[in-house]
Amino acid sequence: MAPARPLPPSFYARPTLQVAADLIGMRLRHEAPDGTTAGLIVEVEAYIGEDDPACHAAPGPTRRNAPLYGPPGLAYVYFNYGMHWLVNAVTEADGAPAAVLIRALEPVEGLDLMRSRRAPHRAAGEGGFVGRDADLCRGPGNLTRALAITGMQNCQPLWEGALRIERPSRRPSRPVAWSPRIGIRVGQDRLWRAYVPGHPAVSGKPR
Repeated sequence: MAPARPLPPSFYARPTLQVAADLIGMRLRHEAPDGTTAGLIVEVEAYIGEDDPACHAAPGPTRRNAPLYGPPGLAYVYFNYGMHWLVNAVTEADGAPAAVLIRALEPVEGLDLMRSRRAPHRAAGEGGFVGRDADLCRGPGNLTRALAITGMQNCQPLWEGALRIERPSRRPSRPVAWSPRIGIRVGQDRLWRAYVPGHPAVSGKPR
């Protein structure tokens, strides 16, 4: 069986909605000091340009959103609402601010480690994770906890290093549905959330 291959920078240097659709079924993998975890991407959201009111680039270039303007294929990792790290893949040409937020994964590697990382954030009888395995990476804050992704990975290239997005040797063929983005107050009219319909790890329902 051929090994998984990291997606090259050229994969991300395309229109963001194309990248978002093509990321479904790819594998997000993180090799952390305490072990390796990975999951297949089943839900994403696109954020495109300064004209998108929900995109961090809406106010123009800032120190925080600088990665959005950088080369395609970088990780854009930021702290949200003082609670969660969120991980994005920067898309389009260098200087064109856009990214795809990874919202949910189907866990496929390192599930015991994911459970131990998620346990402090869930009610547990003896320190274990309470919930389905499909819930381990269900939602963008849960998946970064499960994979130990933090601001340390901000601006890192996703085609090499410890945090990578890979094409699995056997990529499942799955339908892709589109809906408005969720968890935002502006830009809700844009159908820029792509997901696998009916998958138990998907973090929200279409409106």
